[in-house]
Amino acid sequence: MGSLLRIPTLFVSLACAGSSGSVAFGQEAAESKTRLRLENTSGDLAANFGGDLETIEWASDGVHYVRTVDGKQLWIHPETGESSVPAAEQVDEREALRQQFSAALAKLPGMSESDASSASRSSARFSEDGASVAANLDGDLLFFRRGEEKPLRLTARAAPKELLRLSPDGQFASYVAEGNLYVVETGTATEHAVSDDGSEGLLYGKLDWVYQEEIYGRGNFNAQWWSPDSRHLAFLRIDESNVHPFTVIDHIPTRLEVETTNYPKAGDPNPTASLGAVRARDGRIVWMDLSRYDGSQFLISSVGWSPDGRQVVYQVQDREQTWLDLNLANPATGESKTLFRENSETWVESGGDPRWLADGSFLWFSDRSGYRHLYRYSATGELLGQVTDGSWNVDSLLFVNEDEKWLDFLGRRDGAINVNAYRVGLDGSGLTRLTPDDGTHRVQFNADRSYFLDTHSSLDTPPRVRLCKSDGTVQEVLAESVIPDLDKYEYAVPELFEISTRDGFKMDATLIRPPGFRESGLYPVWLHTYSGPNAPSVRNRWNTSPWFQFLAQQEILVFQVNNRTSSGKGKVTTDHCYQQLGVQELQDLEDAIGWLCDKPWADGDRVGISGWSYGGFMTAYALTHSDRFRVGIAGAGVYDWRDYDTIYTERYMRTPQNNPEGYSKTSCIEAAADLSGHLLLVHGTMDDNVHLQNAIQFAYALQIAGQDFDLMLYPKSRHRIVPELRWHLRQREWQTIEEHLLVSSTDS
Repeated sequence: MGSLLRIPTLFVSLACAGSSGSVAFGQEAAESKTRLRLENTSGDLAANFGGDLETIEWASDGVHYVRTVDGKQLWIHPETGESSVPAAEQVDEREALRQQFSAALAKLPGMSESDASSASRSSARFSEDGASVAANLDGDLLFFRRGEEKPLRLTARAAPKELLRLSPDGQFASYVAEGNLYVVETGTATEHAVSDDGSEGLLYGKLDWVYQEEIYGRGNFNAQWWSPDSRHLAFLRIDESNVHPFTVIDHIPTRLEVETTNYPKAGDPNPTASLGAVRARDGRIVWMDLSRYDGSQFLISSVGWSPDGRQVVYQVQDREQTWLDLNLANPATGESKTLFRENSETWVESGGDPRWLADGSFLWFSDRSGYRHLYRYSATGELLGQVTDGSWNVDSLLFVNEDEKWLDFLGRRDGAINVNAYRVGLDGSGLTRLTPDDGTHRVQFNADRSYFLDTHSSLDTPPRVRLCKSDGTVQEVLAESVIPDLDKYEYAVPELFEISTRDGFKMDATLIRPPGFRESGLYPVWLHTYSGPNAPSVRNRWNTSPWFQFLAQQEILVFQVNNRTSSGKGKVTTDHCYQQLGVQELQDLEDAIGWLCDKPWADGDRVGISGWSYGGFMTAYALTHSDRFRVGIAGAGVYDWRDYDTIYTERYMRTPQNNPEGYSKTSCIEAAADLSGHLLLVHGTMDDNVHLQNAIQFAYALQIAGQDFDLMLYPKSRHRIVPELRWHLRQREWQTIEEHLLVSSTDS
């Protein structure tokens, strides 16, 4: 209802207002600036409102900070401001080793110095003791130890190799080839084959598609973890024999190029995971005892080690992720025990590995209160106490001072759209905010925690780097973003609002008004959204989108809102999407549109919506389940959740077998006959995440129902459109907006 922050004027000048870093405002500043053209929203001609920010970080001595002046690296003391050129012996040990490795590579036949330097940076794997490094150079695994003259070739195996890892002491390396896992003694290049039956459907030390996408992180296929003492290597064995394949086709070559990936869709059989540990010195394998989970379809959602290397620490969840077990296992015997189980009436999200303390206790993230907080447990799994508490989330743990019994973390205590750094006692006492100013902060402390570098931005403050004392006092602004395009083009700062839903939930929202906005005018509305679980669209950080600025300059109100399930205000709010993805989200978006269009200057008959991925689903869902939207542009959306992968979908929707009504209620395809407004569907033909099948099935249903819509397919594109086709997409987006949104209510 009311405004949290009302930016008094809309245009930004390049000049910054003193040390605060906030941009200066003024209508007169816009008079000498150019309005954006469509070409300035995409590709090489796109306006750059992000600019460049100098990289500043702490030196390897943990005392000085480093910046580059006239091509020369300077070390600067934070207290005195004195600068010096670092001596050769002050170079970071890892960097010194990398330089030695690069020089050794350059001596290899056919290896130039530039290629050697590039290889030593791009593919190098360093041991934790900083004494050795290994790299995979086009299938050649090369190992180098400090002080040696040339690298050692680790294996003569001709098969393609991947996922090279070094043990912490550098005495062993591991890698995967053709689905099999190998361990190599680096001193002698003696190799032990951990497995010999690996294949495309049976993977050792490597994750399959769904595990990397939904659990361990997109692009991270690694499934091997060295113990801290370098004695054992834990690994996952992934059996995909029951997983249905899915085919993606490149239609551009004369002869079609076909990719087949094992991809389990909601309700399908999942891959089966086993957890093993191999003894490094002889390759002996022990399988961890998972017999307590026999007969269930479980997921191994995290693997790590205790600090002494004596226990494998792993997490197991049921298929629908309603519980999570934290387990310990003996790598020598496989004997396993559960420390405790997290339960939920909806789903449990893993908080990552425990953060172990010197006394054997550990810190643990949990959403059990409805908000993500830190808890402290004994080594035996006894709850010792809650460290953080309140109606807000902790994002990440930064540092633990065990001697003085306090820790630093990033969290959202001062507003869900802000990210600040805080300090609190291990007993939960003395919570203190460290970062000044609202907005989004990224902090780096020096070695003794007396100073930190604060990279900060907000909706009205471009990114900058400040030197702060440990209590948050700003010592100096070290760098501010250089954004020449702010001086060239008009830029409107998004206004921040708080909107109440019909049941009183308060949503954060931003609005960009057209230049020269008039209260007497009547403007169409464009709502861009994502709306996925706990994935806010509105954040208090600098907005770099030239597309949003262009739309505003075309006399459109550009609107974004965090519906409750994407608000960042705790799992207690995200839970509202459980078993009904899209339903609560749409209701909240409708309330936001209703709030805006109650204003006399917002045209409720001309409202558009767009989004990508989950936002593409929300766009299509809005047009098939609401009459509030005249036009929508849906990119790469899931139009029936039975078409998406098991682990993500079933976390929120359960299986189709257990929630058939929910899948029907959330389907855009089943509601195709109810399409209201004009829809543009956009999809990459090679999307291996949200398959083209989604758009084709939806288009077919729309055609059967006799609906008017447009479909634009982009070859060679996966879940993002390839760069050479993005300008074409941008033209189609604008054409759709011009033809279906900008026409007046009477003309339509």
